[in-house]
Amino acid sequence: MRLSAKHLLWLKGAVHLTAILPIILLILSVVSGSAGGDPVEYIIHYTGVGALNTLVVLLMLSPLARYFKQGALIQLRRPIGLYVFAYASLHILAFLAFDLLFEWSLFLQEVVKRPYIVVGALGYIILIALSVTSFKFIKRKMGKRWQQLHNFVYLVALLVPIHFYWSVKSEVIEPSIYFVIMGLLLSLRIPKSDKILSSISRMKLKWNNS
Repeated sequence: MRLSAKHLLWLKGAVHLTAILPIILLILSVVSGSAGGDPVEYIIHYTGVGALNTLVVLLMLSPLARYFKQGALIQLRRPIGLYVFAYASLHILAFLAFDLLFEWSLFLQEVVKRPYIVVGALGYIILIALSVTSFKFIKRKMGKRWQQLHNFVYLVALLVPIHFYWSVKSEVIEPSIYFVIMGLLLSLRIPKSDKILSSISRMKLKWNNS
């Protein structure tokens, strides 16, 4: 059974609710004083993990759409992708505002001392490009280049776990789990091994006949 327009509308509503609710919970945690002993670290970590979780959901859409034969699910990519960008923006804003107090000289020092910031910044720049070009009229103008640009989301899927892994001091279990998840999701986009072997065999045959 294909998803109807009504079902898709409900799904979009669920996407918005699921993405916004954690932010409300974060605000309530900070206001109530239940954000732990270091609220700044809590906010930065919370929004960063939020961006990562939303990115995982985004990368799951295409495999789910193919498996269940529900092409309408692809229409959820834009709102979910924009929420990835929103969480990443909150993550960076929290770091700049609460940790560095918008001291740009400190930011440059941090970049030198902490390479994971460079990795995170690169991922964020890509997200900016993907978000700006997510509108339909821009997609139409870009043509084939649009898909080429948006394939960079797979690079973001590698950069963000690296950023997370390098940013932690001792607890590496959580970022390692995300490495595995991203690896599995990206592996689903690799052509089947039999197709690869078939292509290699054809190449060898042509080489031998030449």
